Parts: sequence; C-alpha cells; structure tokens
Amino acid sequence: MVKICCLGAGYVGGPTMAVIALKCPSIEVVVVDISQPRIAAWNSDTLPIYEPGLDEIVKECRGRNLFFSTDLEKHVSEADIIFVSVNTPTKTRGLGAGKAADLTYWESAARMIADVSKSDKIVVEKSTVPVKTAEAIEKILMHNSKGINFQILSNPEFLAEGTAIKDLFNPDRVLIGGRETPAGQKAIQALSDVYAHWVPQDRIIATNLWSAELSKLAANAFLAQRISSVNAMSALCEATGADVAEVAHAVGKDTRIGPKFLNASVGFGGSCFQKDILNLVYICECNGLPEVANYWKQVIKINDYQKNRFVNRVVSSMFNTVSGKKIAILGFAFKKDTGDTRETPAIDVCKGLLGDKARISIYDPQVTEEQIQRDLSLNKFEWDHPVHLQPMSPTTVKQASVVWDAYSATKDAHGICILTEWDEFKNLDFQKIFDNMQKPAFVFDGRNIVDAEKLREIGFIVYSIGKPLDSWLKDMPAVA
Repeated sequence: MVKICCLGAGYVGGPTMAVIALKCPSIEVVVVDISQPRIAAWNSDTLPIYEPGLDEIVKECRGRNLFFSTDLEKHVSEADIIFVSVNTPTKTRGLGAGKAADLTYWESAARMIADVSKSDKIVVEKSTVPVKTAEAIEKILMHNSKGINFQILSNPEFLAEGTAIKDLFNPDRVLIGGRETPAGQKAIQALSDVYAHWVPQDRIIATNLWSAELSKLAANAFLAQRISSVNAMSALCEATGADVAEVAHAVGKDTRIGPKFLNASVGFGGSCFQKDILNLVYICECNGLPEVANYWKQVIKINDYQKNRFVNRVVSSMFNTVSGKKIAILGFAFKKDTGDTRETPAIDVCKGLLGDKARISIYDPQVTEEQIQRDLSLNKFEWDHPVHLQPMSPTTVKQASVVWDAYSATKDAHGICILTEWDEFKNLDFQKIFDNMQKPAFVFDGRNIVDAEKLREIGFIVYSIGKPLDSWLKDMPAVA
C-alpha cells in the first residue's frame, strides 16, 4: 500500500489530497501542518477553506483513507511519497526583497524530511516555487541523506479558486518533472500511477525538472498578461467611447486568441499572479535578462494602474472629495465563490478611499470581519507570511466597518463600489438601495455585472469599467 503525506494543509494541500484520497481508495493520505487550529478545522464540520464540493469529499474520506494531523515526523517517516505544499511568500526584506520568493519554509521542510526519513522517498514540489528550487532541495537532502535515496519531482498545481475540485477531477494536464536518470524516471512513473487512477494517460505530461517549474510561472504570467491587456484596453475604450465588452467579444472570437480571461475589471488578485510574475522578474534579472524582466513587470504595473484609475474615478466623480462620505464596498474576495482575499484589488481600492478620508462600509458573503480588518492593516507581501511573523494585532481601521448584508452597507451611502462579481449582487433591489442613499447616488461597477441602463433609469450615476461614460462623468477628469 502506497502512503502519501502532504506537508501543508492550505488551499493547495487540502483539496488536492482530498481528491487523491477519494479517487485512490487503496492509498493512505495524511495531510500534516504545524498549525494546530488549521488541522483542528480540517477535522471539524467547518473546514478552514471554502471551495464548492470540498466538504462532501472530506466527509466521505476522512477517517477512512484521509487523515489530518500535526504529527509531522511520524507521517513523513512512514510515507513513500511526500508532497510539499508550504508557503513560498515574497521576501519582505534582504536580498531580492519585494520580488524573490522566501524559501525559509521550504528549506526547513527539506531538513525535517532528511532528519526523520528511514526509507527511500519521493519528494514532490507542489507549491509554486522559483525555478531551480528542486536543485536546492536536492542538495539539502543529499547532504543529509544518511544513505537514503531521495528523488525530487516538480508537480505544479494549476487550480483556479472557486473551481478547484472541478479542476482536480478533470485537469487540462498533470505536469510531472523529474531527473532524466533511471531513478528519476521511476519516480515520475510512481507519481503518474497515482494520477492514472482518474486522469487519462494523454493528459499526464512528463518533463525535465526545470521545464515543470517554469511552466507554472509561465502559465500564470500568460493569464495575468491577458487580464492586464484587456484592462489596458478598457482605459482606451473609456477615452474613445468604445465598449470593452464588445471589443473583448470580437477579439475572443478569434480562435487563435479565444474568449477566456478577457473580462475587464478593477484588476486581478489571488495568491499567485503577482507573486509568480515578481518571481519571474527576479529570475530574469538574476540571469542577466533585464529586457525580459521589464516586459513582465509591465503586467503588474498595468494592474496597479487599473486599481488607481478606479479610485481616481470614484473621487473625481464625487466633486473631487470623498472625505467623510460613506462609500459601500460590495465584495472583498478577489473573485466570486471563494473566501480568499489574498492580493484582492479590494484592498488597494479601500486603502485609496480611506487615504482620502472616506468612511467605508464593506459587505462580502464569505469573508469575515477579522480577515478584512487584517488585510487593510497589513503592508504589502506581509499577508503571505505566517501569522506569528505578522505585526501582532492589526490596528483596527476606524473608517472601515464590516456589515452582513448589502442593504445596510449601502444605507445612507453616497456611492457603491462593486469589487467582486458575486451572483447575489446582480439581483439586489436597486430601487430600494437608491431610495436609502444620499443623492446624487453613484454606482462604480468594477466587475461590469449590473445593468447600467436600468440603474440609470432608477436615477443612479453609473461608471462601468471600459464602457461609454455616463454624461455626468464625461466632464470629470479621469484622474483626480
């Protein structure tokens, strides 16, 4: 019987191992983490992450062939295959700060594996890591091996939050990179056999280690680049009277380009895009490729520009000041169907409005008040480091309140910013909302989900990203 152990019970480790346990009933799968509260949550009725379909799978497999534990050493020493799915946050200080990945957690995981192993192991990189991490891990394991053989594989995850379970059930591809040696090929085969329980053979791709590591960064960079491209177009559409939705539809009909990831918005978020592109930039700089680094830097610059542009639109539309005005924020997660707020554009938009002394009232159906207050009080890149390394108690942001429905968020507000495309926001009673707002009443739709014409008939002044401007906004400067 094959035993699998996964280090790290987060967004990647938890769902991935749950699906492996479901699809491979003959394999024992243990997810370990040093965080006791997190493991306790995985063992409870309220899982630490929200992902459609995950609850049912965990409940079916937990206690049968899926286990969650804080006893790292026991389960690592017993495992045949060890997935390492620990954080690789961006460094906040030192060499490469603000760009390079911090491999502290990876290194301590590797040292622990070397310490407790008594039999040969296959060690699988599951978290997104910079190219050549495998080489560093290999060196640590080889120099501490005590005669045990370790094979390192790179098996990057390509999950989209909100559809992680669907993506795991039916992946576009499973990428496994390993050494081009007999032992390396044997390790690739062993991991392929696990996935082959449910993934068609032609979707399991074997590559060398570096290709697998770089493919993950490249895939995220290409996706983020598409969003920045359409967002750059949205600014031009507003300036010229074009409609970005019509432009994107026309462009997406070209089969060489395709329609996905062409929705203009207030900007991209999530735990990976910015981090992976910064990582790519750093690797390019380290390898003497400044032109390539600058090309990818621009993807992030456009994303930051889009968030600033949105805040400027809000402020300039409202007589160039939001000081003391109540602004309702609908949606804080970086996209619908997830409670994840990592790098969500809402953070920068809220901070921008707070910087102009607005009073903001936030409603999101899945994000807790504690999480929102924490996000608004942390500096860039701090969010991805363990809680005990973050500033102790987030100073509560006085001007930001968190409420539990859209109607109380919008009551007496001067304006509404829609920052997450939750389905429920499409079906709100906007007449009721309008009646309870200060006038003129503004809607700034950062996701293009509301029917702007209907809202204008009610009496709202509406700004939709990349759409022809409301006559009110035409005379306002795009930048405050």
